[in-house]
This record gives sequence, C-alpha cells and structure tokens, in this order.
Amino acid sequence: MSTPETATPDRKFVLPDPETFFHAQKRNRRATWRMSALCVFAALVMGIPLTLVLTPLLYGLTLVVADIINYFSPLPAEFWQNANDLANVAYRAADYLINQHGTLDVNGLIFAAVLMLAPGMVLAFLLWMGMRLLFRHGGVGGTLASLNAREPNQSDLKELQLANVAQEMAIAAGLPAPRVMLIDSGGANAAAIGTSAHDARIVLSRRLIDDLDRDQMQALLAHLVGSISNGDLHIAFTVTSVFEACGLIIALINAPFGKQSRSVLWRIIRYAFRGGSSDLQQADADEVAELLGSVLDDHKSDIDNFFSRQNPGLIRKFLRLIFFPFQFTNIAVELTLWVFLQILLGPCMALVWRTRRYLADASSVEFTRNADALATALQQLSEDSNAIDGGEWASHLFVVNPKGDSSLRGMAPQPAQMQKMLTAWRSTADSGYVPASASAAPEAGSNEWSRARREMMDTAMAAATGNDAAAVRMAAFAKLMGTTPSFGFHHVPDPADIEAASKGDHAAIERLRMLATARDRAERPASRRGQTGLQTHSFLSFHPPLGKRAKRLQKMGARLVAPQKQYSFGLKILMFALYAILAPLMVVAGAAMLAAVAIMIMLNLMFLGIWLTVIHWAFGQDWVGNYHGFMKVVDTLIKAFNHRGR
Repeated sequence: MSTPETATPDRKFVLPDPETFFHAQKRNRRATWRMSALCVFAALVMGIPLTLVLTPLLYGLTLVVADIINYFSPLPAEFWQNANDLANVAYRAADYLINQHGTLDVNGLIFAAVLMLAPGMVLAFLLWMGMRLLFRHGGVGGTLASLNAREPNQSDLKELQLANVAQEMAIAAGLPAPRVMLIDSGGANAAAIGTSAHDARIVLSRRLIDDLDRDQMQALLAHLVGSISNGDLHIAFTVTSVFEACGLIIALINAPFGKQSRSVLWRIIRYAFRGGSSDLQQADADEVAELLGSVLDDHKSDIDNFFSRQNPGLIRKFLRLIFFPFQFTNIAVELTLWVFLQILLGPCMALVWRTRRYLADASSVEFTRNADALATALQQLSEDSNAIDGGEWASHLFVVNPKGDSSLRGMAPQPAQMQKMLTAWRSTADSGYVPASASAAPEAGSNEWSRARREMMDTAMAAATGNDAAAVRMAAFAKLMGTTPSFGFHHVPDPADIEAASKGDHAAIERLRMLATARDRAERPASRRGQTGLQTHSFLSFHPPLGKRAKRLQKMGARLVAPQKQYSFGLKILMFALYAILAPLMVVAGAAMLAAVAIMIMLNLMFLGIWLTVIHWAFGQDWVGNYHGFMKVVDTLIKAFNHRGR
C-alpha cells in the first residue's frame, strides 16, 4: 500500500516567523520590565553627579542661614563642631578614594557616601513626588484646550459613529468607554491622553475620518484603547513628571536671578493652593507643565541673562560678584541634566515607550482580529502629514510621530485600485479644467500612473488656491472614488472641504486654515521641526519606525509588506567603515562630555567653598576652625583634577 505524500507548503505564502498577538503581548511586557529596570538604573546613575552638585549647595545654604542666625542669636558650639566633623569625614573619604591616602573602613565609606549623596537624592525624589501629586488631579481639560479639541458634531453621522466604535473596543478591553474628541487639523493623527482609564480621552484629527475606512479606523481606535488598557497613561504621566522635576530643579536654582523662573515657581504655588472650578485647575495644571517644559528647553536661562546683560549698574556689578559661584552651580546642573538625559535616561525612556507602542499594536490585533487593518492604517498615516497644532509637548502620546514618518511612504496602490483611480480620473477630463502638467512633455521613465498622479496633485493644489473649475473636477473625482484618494503628497486639501468652505462652512474653513499652517510648519528647517516636548531630551525617538511596526504586524497576519532597503556590496562596505570610524568617535565624545561634567562639579565645589569662606568671614566667625574640613575637601579635589590632567 502506497503511503500518501505529505503536502509541502509553498514557502512564498508562509509568514516569516509567525507570531500570535498573545505571544507578542507577553514578549513586549517582558521587554517593558527590562527597559523599566534600565530606566531606574539610568536615573540612579544620573543622580550621582546631580547630587554632587545639589548636596554641597544644600550644605552651603544651611551654613549661611546658620551664620545669619548666629549673628543675632549665637548657636551652640556643638553645632559648629558637628559641622566640622562632617566636613572632616568628607575630606577623609575624598582623600582615600582619589589620592589613596590614609585609611577608611567600610562603615566610614558608607557614611561618607550617605553624607554626600543622600541630601541631594532626597531633594530630587521629593521634587519628583511633588510633581506627581501636584499634577495627578489636574485632569485633561487644559490639554484639550491647547489642542482645540471639540465634541463630535451631532449632525455628522461619521463623527457620531466614532463613539460607537470606541465603545465596542472598550467593551472588548473591559474598560469604561473613553470620550472621543475631534481636532480640526490639517494633520492626520490620534492620541490617548489622561492620567488613568477613568479620565482618558481619545483625540483624533477630523481628517482621519476621510482618510481611513471603517476597518482602519476601528484598528486605530483599538490601538488607543489597548494603550489605555495596558496602563500607558500611567507610564506617560510618570515619564513626564521626571522631566518636569528636572525643569523644577533648574527653576529653583535660577529663581534668585530672573523673573521667568520666579514666575514659574509662583504659578506652581498658586496652582497648589488655589481652589476654584475643575476646568480652571485643569487649565492651570497644563500651563504650569508647559512652563516647566520651557524652562528645561530654554537655552538662555535667567542666570545667563543676569550675568550677560550689558552696561550693568553698580548694584548689579556688586551682586554679580557675590553670586558669581552660583553660575558654576547652574552650569553644572544644566550640563549634567543635558548630558544624562540625552545619552542615558532619555533614550532609556524612549525604549520603554517604544515597547508600549508595539504592545498597543498587538492589543489592537487582539480586539479586532484584523492585523491588516492597522498595518494599512499606519501606511496611510505615513503618506499623510501628521503635525498637530498645540500638541508638540505631547508628541510621544500620538500614534505616529507628529514630525512624520516616511518608512512606509511611497508604496504604490494595488493594481486594481490604481486602475480604478486612472479610470475615474480620465472620466473627469471633460469637467473643464486641464492641469498644466497634462500638456507638458512627459518625463523620461514616467508611466501613465505617475503622469496622472502629478495631474491629480496639480488639480488639488489649484482647487486649494480658489480655482472653481479645479474644485469641480476634484469633487467629481472624489465622488467617483467614494472617498478622498491619497496621492502620496502631503498637505493636499480635501475637495469636500473646499466645496463646503465655499458655502460658508466654518468647520471646513478651519480645517483648510489648519492645513495651511501645517504646510508652513513643514517648510521650516528640519532641525527645528518636531523637536519639542520630551523628544528634545533624547537623541532616540519615542516612536518606533512605522516600517518596524508593519513588520511585526506582518508576523501577526498583516498582508502589507514593509519596503525593504537594498544596499549594494560596496555601499555595505562603506557603511561598515563609517560605523567603525564613528563608533570610537562617539565613545570619545561621550567621555569628553562626562569629563566636562566632572570639571564643572569640581569648579562648583571650589567656588562654593570660596563663597562660604567670604560669607563666614563677613559675619565674623572663625572660618579656619569650623570650615577647615570643607576647604580640605575642595583642595583634595583640585589636586586630584590636576593630577589626572598631567
């Protein structure tokens, strides 16, 4: 009896490394724990140099206050003796670690480490917890106001259907249905905002309704609901509070030297103790968060303005002399935060957030059982403009990077869809408008599709500038297609908006205005576009490339194949050589930045010691007896620095 042959599947139709959405979720949750542990480690590493700046400042200010009190009411001799003993402990530890002089047991080293690190770490931790508690009840009212979000139009059936789809996805996730808000923006994007699932809001640009079909919109809403269900809002709130605490530290140091930092602190105090309506509190919370972000982003701080102002008066010159050491404190803090946020903590947080985007994609597939819908939705967003006015501070919350992602762009439509568009476009040729590109000589290598695509773009742009004949042709073309086609160009207005705006529709007029604003933003230099919010504090983007997301969705069953970059052998050799050269240079640059941080910390300690000496002498105290240990620590650090330099 013959044995039947086993059917061998054609490898062309087998998914590469197929993966279930349950396995993808499990893998990304494990990756989140690993990245979170890396973030904690990065925060501790960043805290060491930061506290080496903050702790001496705290001790110094404490001694200055003690000097002032002692001038009017003498303090016990035990206080000054304890201060001197603590300074001697720090001196012995520094001398032992740096110069290998003397002896120090393990308990002495632990005590010295606690003495130098604990006060600064406690201060940074309290500021961070304070930011969390302060903004936890702020809500999302101010956020929605900055985005100009609105409720769905009751007369627009498509907008009302969004709430039903969001409710279906919420039921699948076991969550209360989040409210859906719309933005009349030229960009196509969406985000989930809030602090928890109870106050979550889903914000979508109105353009998505026209650009995506129902399955794609459902998949996009499932991604956002999955993000809420997975606890991403809590993670985003924690990440944001870390950067806000860093901004608060800079504001505190700069407060004596300028109005901007004092204004920020005053707004925080007013928000903390102010009552009133919840809407007012939400608006205040959003404004305070924005101010703290601007303090961290500002490259010209109050203390810089204080020392760089030209033609200062006699009083200002005197104040500059007195507060000169604080300039090194400010530089040391800002340099430490910039270096460690850019090369350590910021990228670690970006990696955490990337794993959450992959996890939300897998959750979307779980809720919809349609990986292809989300993949094609991401491909459509890659073709569109994604910038949202007023949302720069929250760029990490959006589904797609607001500054755009071209990794899925340029993929041609399916042959059937292409033929449908060509047929529809030819049938509108007798509408009375002929674009200039139709009569131009065809470019070398261009085919019928590329020429028609260029004509569509020219006609759309003419319609946007007020050409009625072009608007009529675009409206007829959109009607034949059943939806607004995507030409692969950005900032193309919706023909329906052009027609509605000509009839006085205020919402359509606003969408066209926002589209023009997005186009203007896209024409700005690339170095300034999209570089706001948390993204400014990490060289690594918080958004994974859409191409990588499409590849992971392909493993879960999506038919969309992300474009593969093909490199020649010679180009691969060249890239390898460049990496071999750049990698050591990056290591050297990182080491140089760390050395700069160490230099600023030493200079800060030296000038702070001199400043304390002068202050103590001015109040007539015995500096040599009480602060001898502190100055010996400074002297040890200077000698160690000189020794390393040789």
